[in-house]
Amino acid sequence: MKQRSGLWAVAVGGSIAGALDILFAVSFAAYRGTPPSGLLQTVASGVLDKKAFAGGSPVAALGLLLHFVMSFVWASLFLMASRQFRMLVERPLLSGILFGIVVFLTMRLVVLPLSAFPFPMSFKPLATALDLLSHMFLFGVPIAWASRQARAGVP
Repeated sequence: MKQRSGLWAVAVGGSIAGALDILFAVSFAAYRGTPPSGLLQTVASGVLDKKAFAGGSPVAALGLLLHFVMSFVWASLFLMASRQFRMLVERPLLSGILFGIVVFLTMRLVVLPLSAFPFPMSFKPLATALDLLSHMFLFGVPIAWASRQARAGVP
């Protein structure tokens, strides 16, 4: 297995995870009648509060940017953790799933409540289950896989 750089792991893992996660979110929102711009404005509402919903396309673009910035932050945190705990990259499927659970819970129970997000946190069964699965398999696993590539052959 060819070793990649840490920057590669963050860029590729964060990009794939961010793209798959937002694709899931946009698809599920569309199923529930919310257009992509509305979903992305919801993401931006974490910094802009309810004003995000009056901002049109520029705010939707900000929401997409913020989503990917968070993906890169999470990918960086996983890579740093893998330098302390090699087992994270030795079993990327398991560690990616567990990491996805940690990300899901941290976002729902810490980040969103501390942000300007204007809605109370809810845990509707279907939406919660699908969001959790998305974070486990579409977010956590790509980040763990990319980190494994960067850590290949490193003791």
